[in-house]
Amino acid sequence: MARRWQTMSDERLLGLRLCELELRIEGTVMEERTVRLDEELAAKGLRFRPHYWIGSEWFTPDGVPGIAIPFFLLHPRLTELEREQMLEVEGQSLAECMRILRHEAGHAIDNAYRLHRRKRWRELFGSFTDPYPDFYKPRPNSRRFVQHLRGWYAQAHPAEDFAETFAVWLTPGYPWRKRYADWPALEKLEYVDELMREIADEVPPVRSRRFVEPLRQLRTTLRDYYRQKHELYAVEWPAYYDRDLRRIFREDLREESTRMSAAAFLRSQRGDLCRTVGEAAAVPVYTVDQLLKNMIERCRALRLRLRESPRRTREAILLMLMMHTMHVAHAGYPRIAV
Repeated sequence: MARRWQTMSDERLLGLRLCELELRIEGTVMEERTVRLDEELAAKGLRFRPHYWIGSEWFTPDGVPGIAIPFFLLHPRLTELEREQMLEVEGQSLAECMRILRHEAGHAIDNAYRLHRRKRWRELFGSFTDPYPDFYKPRPNSRRFVQHLRGWYAQAHPAEDFAETFAVWLTPGYPWRKRYADWPALEKLEYVDELMREIADEVPPVRSRRFVEPLRQLRTTLRDYYRQKHELYAVEWPAYYDRDLRRIFREDLREESTRMSAAAFLRSQRGDLCRTVGEAAAVPVYTVDQLLKNMIERCRALRLRLRESPRRTREAILLMLMMHTMHVAHAGYPRIAV
């Protein structure tokens, strides 16, 4: 197979198993970024360094002081496929990648020193052994948690709260004392600062270099991998949303109508609307796209056409899509392991 997948069509590439990709971290942009993370840990005076391996997603397993890096960041062809399938690539940009790496480093250092066993850790963050929810309902206005990864991820579980707090503390030059002044979350940051000074020179009691679910052992095909990922982010379209579409658009049963169809208009705006709403609502772009896809299908079924000008229609659709996206978010975010 030796690297031939680089020039394959999407259809052929999707038929490959993950273990057939034969990837390496060395010599890629991800090697540069892991080195950068190690340098940030060193700059804080920490002795600890995580180990890295290639997996299907961002992942730090319980009890393992290391980080799995997703395969799709290790070659441009795979990054292109990820964007085609999911409409965005988690961790592609330097800034987002470093945010995720700092978060994962929080999990890894917690595992290395078994920090969650400490009484003060439990008092501030909660019980590490609490079951992880399949979905969590964030409170965007809460000041008890730092805000680092999108989706208010610190609120998903005590372990994520610690990892997010550590990531904020680790960020070079970030004025966390000023940013979180008068927030209850500041107490957690100050505890992390004190705790890291305490363990800085200690040899971690857990020094395993174990790899969990490395890519070379994953026999699922890329097609099945993305099918499962699509199912995770899929959303349904409640019938009562139709009334909002009828309010924005008009029914027109004439075959020769001069007004642009609502479905065609939404298709022309699809990419921009999804990116705008996804970023503003802190929701995966794929989830927003699924809502908009359902909206387009309903517009076609209802034979709707533009009522107002394109500019005013876009404004109304943007507001509607944002409202329904936030409804999905309020119903609960899927807890994606990072």
